[in-house]
Amino acid sequence: MIDEILTLIESKEFVKLRSTLSDLNAPDIALILEEIPQEYILRIFRLLPKELAAEVFVEMEPETQEHLIGIFSDIELREMLDEIFVDDTVDIIEEMPANVVKRILRQSDPETRSQINKILNYPKDSAGSIMTIEYVDLKADMTVGQAFDRIRKTGVDKETIYTCYVTDSNRHLIGITTVKELLLCNPEEKIGDIMETNVIFVDTFDDKENVAILFDKYDFLAMPVVDKETRLVGIITFDDVIDVIQEEHTVDIEKMAAILPSEKPYLKTSSLEIFKNRIPWLLLLMLSSTFTGKIIGSFENTLSACVALTAFIPMLMGTGGNSGGQASVTIIRGLSLNEIGMKDILKILKKEFFVSLFCGAVLAITNFAKMMLIDQSIIVASGQDPVLVSFVVSLTLLATVVCAKLVGCSLPILVKRLGFDPAVMASPFVTTIVDAISLLIYFEIAMSFLKF
Repeated sequence: MIDEILTLIESKEFVKLRSTLSDLNAPDIALILEEIPQEYILRIFRLLPKELAAEVFVEMEPETQEHLIGIFSDIELREMLDEIFVDDTVDIIEEMPANVVKRILRQSDPETRSQINKILNYPKDSAGSIMTIEYVDLKADMTVGQAFDRIRKTGVDKETIYTCYVTDSNRHLIGITTVKELLLCNPEEKIGDIMETNVIFVDTFDDKENVAILFDKYDFLAMPVVDKETRLVGIITFDDVIDVIQEEHTVDIEKMAAILPSEKPYLKTSSLEIFKNRIPWLLLLMLSSTFTGKIIGSFENTLSACVALTAFIPMLMGTGGNSGGQASVTIIRGLSLNEIGMKDILKILKKEFFVSLFCGAVLAITNFAKMMLIDQSIIVASGQDPVLVSFVVSLTLLATVVCAKLVGCSLPILVKRLGFDPAVMASPFVTTIVDAISLLIYFEIAMSFLKF
């Protein structure tokens, strides 16, 4: 497709090019514009119908948007902003440098500028920051026929017309209805008689992650946003919530991997920025491993008496870390979905205890058999009884798995209770803690059974 478009440009077949682009979806056109040489972008962009051009512009990467804004005339920029929804304009502004933001605001009409500034004043992670003010509002005393007249008159400028919100004279949200319900009713029926009054809404300052949870719970297409006096100020649509979910999941994954979250895509992030995001956690985890070094050093006599014990330390630490990581990831996921909370900690500990016993038993039996078949020569060379050493390592493995899973499931819940993000307590921290515990268990069991 890109080669075809470049060929049409070079042969100056602009009518055919316009027709070809008009048959494509906006995200696909945006992707094409990201891949072609920059000198062709404006030429192609000007060929698009205004409405399609606005949709394409919203789908572009911030760098391409900035490039286009820089070469737009004031008239072109003003026309573009007129076609874009306010919430999309806010998203664009948040990615632009100060000089570009000033130009965007300068070319916006006073009403739009006021609306943009209002949304920008909400906290970054709040419902107000992702809402749009383009919604259809109706009155309870309207008839269904009058409601359709209003939808036809104002709907062209709204982000969605399927869900309609009923407000009183002071903009207080009193009900909700849908176009489907209106279509199935008599044209003379009153909106107040058919609207749903048990409306689920969010406050402008509610966390946007909680908004995403409500969308998932109730399968909403849109959700009303109200102020402290329950006045309707905007709505949040599902496409914005998808962005929130993607963003939150990315942040959680980065934290669980011991990386400071980045707002840029990987290929758009410089090596220096990636270094800055990774090195703090690496330094912290490296220093925390000092504890395991201290533990090994304090049991130097035990290791010297049975050198074979050293060979199984990586296996024990690795299995413990993996076991704790499994439990912590499961619990963190449950916390993020509000499926579990502090009140469930005893149930969780009980469940994970039995799971860890089953897992630990299977691993211990398998490990015992493996050591007797494969590692026997190493143990004999150290002058120890292979059966006894295999038993010590396998018993340690069972105890390590039990402790690891209990630590992995309880630590995120306790951290959440203290008001911190449980994602930071995932694999890296759990692994570090479990490593220390597994070594202590290992050497205590070894000294008890091997009589050092």
